[in-house]
Amino acid sequence: MIEFSAKAEAVIETLNLEPHLEGGFFRRTYQADHRDPLETPSGPRYLMTSIYYLLDRQSPVGQFHFNRSDILHYFHIGDAIEYSLIHADGSLQTLVMGSDILAGQLLQLHVPGGIWKASRLLDGENGFGLISEAVSPGFDFADMEMADRQKLTRQFPQHRTLIEKLTRGEG
Repeated sequence: MIEFSAKAEAVIETLNLEPHLEGGFFRRTYQADHRDPLETPSGPRYLMTSIYYLLDRQSPVGQFHFNRSDILHYFHIGDAIEYSLIHADGSLQTLVMGSDILAGQLLQLHVPGGIWKASRLLDGENGFGLISEAVSPGFDFADMEMADRQKLTRQFPQHRTLIEKLTRGEG
């Protein structure tokens, strides 16, 4: 059996993944550039974009962030990934993507635009988890906001511990 870090590194190299701002690794795999762009309040966007996204033991957390677009997540291989979603009303939803559907893990997850989202790799034998994301309207960094720990904690004080665990910086 391949050592977990070597296996994760091999997947990262094979898929040409690069470090992502929120944590983990990614690569854009598709953008609907053969279609007319969508007009959004933030300007024109591709109808859809898609990426690979991987968390591993070296970078196990996708920090809290906010996207304007809807995102469909698709689990591929590796260890399960837990998603924490904070809705505008302050309610917290925790879901797990993974291959064990009989235990309630999800192969697909829809996260509507306008929700604070973070992810973290759960312990497992692989040392990484690989998903894909389809984003519509297509992803643009101008439509994404990384969480400011202090600001998000002021907005949702009931989730302070989780926010401190899944954001960078002081707070």
